[in-house]
Amino acid sequence: MIGVDEAGRGPLAGPVCAAAVVLPPEARTWGLADSKVTSKARRLELARRVESQALAFGLGWASVEEIDSLNILQATCLAMFRAVTACRATPLVWDDMSVMVDGSVNPARYLASGSWVWPTQTVVRGDATISAISAASILAKVHRDAVMAALDLEYPGYGFGQHAGYGTAQHLAALDRLGVCAAHRKSFAPVSRRLR
Repeated sequence: MIGVDEAGRGPLAGPVCAAAVVLPPEARTWGLADSKVTSKARRLELARRVESQALAFGLGWASVEEIDSLNILQATCLAMFRAVTACRATPLVWDDMSVMVDGSVNPARYLASGSWVWPTQTVVRGDATISAISAASILAKVHRDAVMAALDLEYPGYGFGQHAGYGTAQHLAALDRLGVCAAHRKSFAPVSRRLR
């Protein structure tokens, strides 16, 4: 089973990242949990373990430009497609392996017809109940946070390293003070309002 989750669907800035993970049976003892309830230090520790001991994993990204041109839902599904494709590039026996996606959205409904070809089950709160989805949640968050930390250096003053692009009071105040930068999702209302 391939567990899939994303990070960065809601922020006003930065790309969306998806991860796909196939875990060995012993991963049940690793203490995997939803990335949102796991400390930063523990997420980093678990991400290293997943990357070194998973049977396979892959990351997929959708850029700010893709988010603005497609919409965030389709861009997220595209990132998930890229993550599963990258995961499946690992030499494993893939016959009869299905995909479990966190949430209620099946990417097959939102991508070009026939591109998402894998049997898929959606699981609401899967990141809290299914180890492979928890692992995907952790990888996606860790890697996206690293990108946002790099954007913080590239575009100082917005606080991307602190809020990861979410629409916090700090971020909105920075948008008012500094204006919109290239890392912002211009199709998102709090950003588009500031372009007028």
